[in-house]
Amino acid sequence: MSPGRFRVLGPVEVDGLGGAARIPPGRQQVILGLLLVEANRVVSTEALVDALWDESPPDTARTQVQICVSRLRRTLDTAGMSAVIDTRPPGYELRLNGDALDLADFLARTAEARVLVKEGRAAEAAALLREAAALWRGQCLGGAPNRTLRTRALRLDEDRLTCVEDYLELELELGQHHQLVGEVTRLVHEHPLRERPRALLMLALHRSGRQAEALDTYRAGRALLVEELGLEPGERLRELEAAILAGETPAQRQAEPAPRPAATAQPARPRQLPADTADFVGDEEMLRGAESVLVGEAARSAVGVVVITGRPGVGKSTVAAHLAHRVAHEHFPDGQLYCDLHGTGAPSTVDDVLGRFLLALGIPGPAIPEGVDARLEMYRTLLADRRVLVVLDDAATEGQVLPLLPGSSTCAVVVTSRSRLTGLPGARQVELDVLDAQQSLRLLGMVVGEHRVTREPEAAAALVRTVGGLPLALRIIAARLAARPHWTLASMVLRLASERHRLDELAHGELTIRASLALTHDGLDRRSRVLFGLLSLTEGPVVPGWIAGAVLDDDRPFPSDLLEPLVDVQVLDVVSVEPTGEFRYRYQDVLRLFAREKAAQDIPATDRTAAVSRLLGGWLALAERAHRDIYGGDYTVLHGTAPRWQPEVTFADPLEWMDGELENLCAAVHQAATSGLDELCWDLAVTSVTLFESRGYLAHWERTHAEALTACRAAGNTRGTAAVLSSLGTLHINRGRLDDSRAALLPARDLFADLGDTHGLALCDRDLALIARNTGDATTALRLYDRSLTAYGEAGDIVGRAIVLTQRAFILATNGEITQARTDLAEAMAVHESVGYTGGAARTLNRIGQVQAMAGEHAAATATMRRVLEMVRDTRDVIGEGQLLRNLGQVSAAAGRVGEARAYFEQALAIRERILDHTAASTIRAELAALPAGEAHTLAPTG
Repeated sequence: MSPGRFRVLGPVEVDGLGGAARIPPGRQQVILGLLLVEANRVVSTEALVDALWDESPPDTARTQVQICVSRLRRTLDTAGMSAVIDTRPPGYELRLNGDALDLADFLARTAEARVLVKEGRAAEAAALLREAAALWRGQCLGGAPNRTLRTRALRLDEDRLTCVEDYLELELELGQHHQLVGEVTRLVHEHPLRERPRALLMLALHRSGRQAEALDTYRAGRALLVEELGLEPGERLRELEAAILAGETPAQRQAEPAPRPAATAQPARPRQLPADTADFVGDEEMLRGAESVLVGEAARSAVGVVVITGRPGVGKSTVAAHLAHRVAHEHFPDGQLYCDLHGTGAPSTVDDVLGRFLLALGIPGPAIPEGVDARLEMYRTLLADRRVLVVLDDAATEGQVLPLLPGSSTCAVVVTSRSRLTGLPGARQVELDVLDAQQSLRLLGMVVGEHRVTREPEAAAALVRTVGGLPLALRIIAARLAARPHWTLASMVLRLASERHRLDELAHGELTIRASLALTHDGLDRRSRVLFGLLSLTEGPVVPGWIAGAVLDDDRPFPSDLLEPLVDVQVLDVVSVEPTGEFRYRYQDVLRLFAREKAAQDIPATDRTAAVSRLLGGWLALAERAHRDIYGGDYTVLHGTAPRWQPEVTFADPLEWMDGELENLCAAVHQAATSGLDELCWDLAVTSVTLFESRGYLAHWERTHAEALTACRAAGNTRGTAAVLSSLGTLHINRGRLDDSRAALLPARDLFADLGDTHGLALCDRDLALIARNTGDATTALRLYDRSLTAYGEAGDIVGRAIVLTQRAFILATNGEITQARTDLAEAMAVHESVGYTGGAARTLNRIGQVQAMAGEHAAATATMRRVLEMVRDTRDVIGEGQLLRNLGQVSAAAGRVGEARAYFEQALAIRERILDHTAASTIRAELAALPAGEAHTLAPTG
């Protein structure tokens, strides 16, 4: 045994050689707790900073962490502990022996118990699991008041509960039902909505001859589930009830504790809240009242809804974010969804918002149904048994909000709007007013420093009166003073007084902000004023730093430097810092409107048009570069003649970059369409398909192409029209709409033929061949594939040719031409590897596995498909993973490995059920049911 022992399965305790060592509450306990749950792994300094201060660390945060670690080292050394806290980039590692931490002991015993179960030693396994559960002395980490630790503690508390359920189930199998009734009854009382303990209690009562009580247990659980969640009991409980009613002996589950699901089967836990405000000032009584609506007693019987309203600039979004952070992590651990509904501009549609939320909740793009009703059903089903907070910012009407309300009382909703949404049933209306004098002075002091307010109390009071207590206006003025410590508050009052012709309108809503913004704007240098106006012309939700260089036509290596003066005076917010070190910014809506007014007044129309052309050309250049990096060149895509502007942007991962810029890319397509830039519009739209198709963003694909098609037809752009129609043909194939695809591809092919565009003809013939193959016309498909191969060769598109060879190989193998299929696939694989196109290599390798299976080479097919499975898991392709698992099940069944086939099918089924793909799940269930008991089962892999 190592000297000393740490305990985290309950309050954090350190037992040294001389007794318990005291760890001071607060930061040292938080750091020690985090290092202990991550024992023998490096915890970054950034993670420790986030754990201590969430999103608002002080400038001295890293130094304070170093001080805390140093003090912990002294405490542990004094206590005679053998543990060592090593400094290891990028943070610290607490090195422990296995027997020095109760958590490690717990994990070791549960792992050993799983091995015993597999060996058929159920009694020993149950005893070991009881010992493991007995290590707990209460809530893990003592309930962990800190948000980061609390999340980890809740996960470990769940592990303990699973451990208890596992040993109770094992002991039931060993015939101990009489002895267990009392213990399982207590567990059901403590966790009334958890179905597994209730099933164990029903089983124990039934085997004890207490059938009536077993049925009462079921009925009580059903009533509770229906009342609390609006859900019927799960399959296991229903089967138990049916068996008891029929007088049968209910079947028991496998003795082995259920394995943890694969990472892809874990439900997504979105964390979408915007950052909280460090210097928040607000009405505490109002906040407590709003909190009670979201998490109080009333919220347990219905969805708690808080609607925050008020005039522009009063801080609705700020209050909503602060309120959400106060309740999110303790009361809504399953996630927080956030969406800006753009009520003051072009309002977001319910269909789009539901699509975004379903993606955040883990549903892949292609699995998201079309239509509001189908999406709404999936959305409410996913939230039915989760504790999720939904924040809907800037709603225009009740109609925007009502469909987005969850159906479960476990969830809550915060809405902001400029209108009183009185039509929302049961909603608490919170109307924000301007800050009173005391609150305004407190906010001013927090920004400029209390000493300056104390030194000039009369000037501070006059300043607060002048800006009318409007938080946005006050923050802007205070930021300017903070940036100029040599200015007095009185001098700022005089400056405001000199703008008397605007300050007379102080009480007229937005004019209050306009007056304050004008003062700030006029204090900028000329270049910053021009940038402030031109930057507002972009229509995306966030502004990457490179856009500053584009609108000014400034090719400096760090264009974000141009934006720092705007950030300093808080007319532009820093949203995030990318892994590459690049910054992303955002205007508040009112500020963007003001900036556009100034641009229209002060910047010539020709300069504004040129700036828009450069910034959209920048998006096109970056999308083109990302596609090139992914495919190894300008393959499988058509480009036009629109001018590019080349930003200095580094891709850590080109597809991840495109995914992060999804909304900006779509906004750029829209802006190009409305700006008359049809050539740029179609080029950017079809280039963005690299993202749309890889991640299943089919709705974005359709919307951008509809805009591009309209723009090209209006401008008489024949090649652009053909390119967009061809891409729409591919979209329709992805959706299974073969007639719609053909209707787009045939006119596109005619246009390409008139233009003599062989590259376009190759794209169309490839997809027309795929349609023929999918409709069973193999002869036509082969003819079209041959024509496409020839056209790709003439166009010099080697990757396009490799894709066609991969598709054609399935028909050849089906026709018995295995040798030719393998020749085609070998050529395709060589091309993908030579250009570094991993996505194409994965698809070709999967086809090789299918051909091997068709040839009866089951072992080789299994090995090949397992390689592809790892590749798709690395790219987070959940749909691809589900298909590969199913293919592996089919190959295993064909080889007579029934147990292995069943395991693959069950994993595939778990994925399909998680993403609510009921059609595919039903097919897999049928394949599972068709598996024989130990004999060979011939199934051909799907194409």
